[in-house]
Amino acid sequence: MAKNSIEIKPLTPRIGAEVFGVDLANMDDADFKAAHDALMHHQVIFFRDQNMDVDQHKAAGRRFGELHIHPGSPPPDGHPEILIIHADENSKRIAGEKWHSDVSCDAEPPMGSMLYLWTIPEGGGGDTLFASQYAAYEALSEPMKEFLADKTATHSGEHVYRGRYNHRGIDDRDKVYPESIHPVVRTHPVTGRKGLYVNSTFTTRINELEKGESDALLGFLCSHSTRLDFQCRFRWERNSVALWDNRCVQHTAMWDYFPQVRSGHRVTIKGDRPV
Repeated sequence: MAKNSIEIKPLTPRIGAEVFGVDLANMDDADFKAAHDALMHHQVIFFRDQNMDVDQHKAAGRRFGELHIHPGSPPPDGHPEILIIHADENSKRIAGEKWHSDVSCDAEPPMGSMLYLWTIPEGGGGDTLFASQYAAYEALSEPMKEFLADKTATHSGEHVYRGRYNHRGIDDRDKVYPESIHPVVRTHPVTGRKGLYVNSTFTTRINELEKGESDALLGFLCSHSTRLDFQCRFRWERNSVALWDNRCVQHTAMWDYFPQVRSGHRVTIKGDRPV
């Protein structure tokens, strides 16, 4: 790819942009700055026509920070930082079908994720949808913002990961999956913008409320946070990459391509404790 010809094309006014002219396997400092700045502004960015082996993928992720190791999924041999993303005619479910922010049950949830797909379904399908949690927060009424300002929520991995990877030979009967308490509204450490930080996959309750109140409010927030007008949709092509900021974005993967194959690897970048 030619240097000094970086182009950024927004997908929507609120979230998402395609980045052209950056070869992730061979980023120089200018490329990285352009990608980083685009990520901070657009929250999720996309790259086409990439060509990375496992080590190059990890190296590209490390430009953004130290890599995270998934608490449940078995990695390829020798690459604990790699999360395998694969579905085919034998799959009974796929990861990421419900809206979520990656591993929000961790005490220090991931800052970002970089997904590289080299096999996509024939005829399309398998799109990923992303929702801006800045937009979700900013659309709330002022009284609701005030009410949520001091609220916290519990995020648990137990019900998400227990037994999920048994088909890959993982015996997790003695494993303890993370559970953490985070603010319902978090402030992004780089942009300073506020966003909602609850999701229907990991978040189990709002701690300061009675169960019925918690269930009702959490149901509203999870529905509100993924409204269509907060979303962008990425249609995958072979050798495409999506890089998203888990601190301000939720996402979900469409499983509308069975029994076709969708396959690739993801690296995840460590983050810090939400505040």
